[in-house]
Amino acid sequence: MPFPETTRLSPNRDATPPHERLGVLFHHSVSPFDETIALMLRPASKVSYHCLIGLDGTRCTLVPDAQIAWHAGASSFRGRSRCNDFLLGVAFAGDTNQAPLTAAQLSSALEWLDARWPRHGWTADVMTDHRQVSPGRKDDLNPAEWARLHAAITEKFG
Repeated sequence: MPFPETTRLSPNRDATPPHERLGVLFHHSVSPFDETIALMLRPASKVSYHCLIGLDGTRCTLVPDAQIAWHAGASSFRGRSRCNDFLLGVAFAGDTNQAPLTAAQLSSALEWLDARWPRHGWTADVMTDHRQVSPGRKDDLNPAEWARLHAAITEKFG
């Protein structure tokens, strides 16, 4: 049974140029699900994700995949800067340095990926986290939680 999904469009996005959707950058929001959504809906926050995943697996789309969410800040992946332009931003509600991802969060993330994986021709090596694209500046995901997530992605998608 699919996880529930709602849409609450954040003003913190760019409609042009179109998002390249070359991979996914995972985050944790630190704050709980509803508080994170409220933050993303405030223009002054200047931050957004494409998707937020709650502890129970509920997802909230904040920015359509075809648009650029403001999630990565100063970042670089595979020698290219401005990760916002080409990596979709998915966040897990909570802080993975304080508590592990829930089974529902992992399952929901895989379900979200499953709907996009074949369309974009992704591989596990175009999945990353904020800690890796902004070293020394960001600490999400917790390395052990990133390893769990990446292992689940690799097991499901090869």
